[in-house]
Amino acid sequence: MMLHPATAHFAIALPVVASVFGLIYMVTKTEGMSKISSRATLIAALAMIAAWYAGNQAGPQIYDYLSEAGKHELVEHKELGLYLAIAMGIIAVIKMVGCKMKNFAIEALAVVLLLGATLTTFAQGKDGGEIVYKYGQPFKAYMMQDSLKEAAATAEDTEDCDAKVEAYEDAIDDIGMLSEEVSAIYGAPEDEGEEEDE
Repeated sequence: MMLHPATAHFAIALPVVASVFGLIYMVTKTEGMSKISSRATLIAALAMIAAWYAGNQAGPQIYDYLSEAGKHELVEHKELGLYLAIAMGIIAVIKMVGCKMKNFAIEALAVVLLLGATLTTFAQGKDGGEIVYKYGQPFKAYMMQDSLKEAAATAEDTEDCDAKVEAYEDAIDDIGMLSEEVSAIYGAPEDEGEEEDE
């Protein structure tokens, strides 16, 4: 199972938390809240970097299971993830410097930038969800159809009954292997029958 889905949730939630602390600091202007919001921003930046790294490792695993539109979306998702990781790192540095210098203007700039990065993160999360649920899992069905069409074409080209059976058996084996590979990447779906029995 890939680490990216888990790290991505942190990368979405933690900038929100850091933004809230940042806004509280801008209202209260207290030293304690300055430190809390600076640390929260740093943790959010580390989460964003971890999510990008995990996604960078996961991308090649799912690339072949995506349609052409999904592959294009994945490349864009990867690029935006890198930009967000870099931006969050820079924002964290600005916030920490402002905190250390006790300079409200620098910290306020970091908070404004953080709010922009947080909004962009929501868009990034939406794109990531589309890659999995719109382009990823459905493409498994297309690959299964291709295997069956190839078996049907092979069966039509031969008069030998054993060869026809073998072509369909090969297609079933291919579908089984595909299901195992996709389940290893996305996770196996829960058995609806077992849920009903419970």
